[in-house]
Amino acid sequence: MERKQFQLGDIVQMKKPHPCGANEMEVIRMGMDIRIKCVHCKHSILLPRAKFEKSMKKVLRSAPDGGTPENAE
Repeated sequence: MERKQFQLGDIVQMKKPHPCGANEMEVIRMGMDIRIKCVHCKHSILLPRAKFEKSMKKVLRSAPDGGTPENAE
């Protein structure tokens, strides 16, 4: 099974919805842990990469700028 491809700034669909009812999350930090933010209520969650990859269903929208921060130098 191949690894799921995602990048910083992507909007992903999770298998289980957030308690607010939305299941769309934005990837806001990547590393050994992944920080995601609920698109609906703006609550952020830190998950280990393995747990995130297991609970992510698919990428809904890719980051428009390739995942680079806006003020990167």
